[in-house]
Amino acid sequence: MAKKKITQITEELLDGFLQDEGYELYHTEFVKEGSDWFLRVYIDKAPDGSGEESWISTEDCEKVSRFLSERLDEADPIEQNYYLEVSSPGMDRPLLKPEHYLRYIGREAEIRLYRAKDGKKEIAGVLEKYENDTVTIRDEDGTEWNLETKEIARARLAVIF
Repeated sequence: MAKKKITQITEELLDGFLQDEGYELYHTEFVKEGSDWFLRVYIDKAPDGSGEESWISTEDCEKVSRFLSERLDEADPIEQNYYLEVSSPGMDRPLLKPEHYLRYIGREAEIRLYRAKDGKKEIAGVLEKYENDTVTIRDEDGTEWNLETKEIARARLAVIF
């Protein structure tokens, strides 16, 4: 079965459950590492409208893992052996989808480009805007960078202590 299909099935199996429990799906991947396959599901707390961030606990991951494991056993969509991992995307969470960029406007981020732009391959700063597949980030010097998502190799939230 194709990787995309497995992630789609996984997302469908989780849809109502996550919403009912106050979680949201951040990202799903089905990847081969070495000789092993991993189905990774990253969950987050659904925004409650208060503007305060709340974090996923190990108990939250365990609850989702148990639910998903049972549903996957019933549906049996994956032919090969695999490991199921459910976790938080972490404080330095990757920005993978338009909604991720939009959710974190105003936050510090670190972006790595496939190719250097104006002599820089890594740009850190505040996410200013996301529009039409273009991310705008303002670095510490005040320079505004407009980067197409196809130029971005990796983007993540910066962890500031």
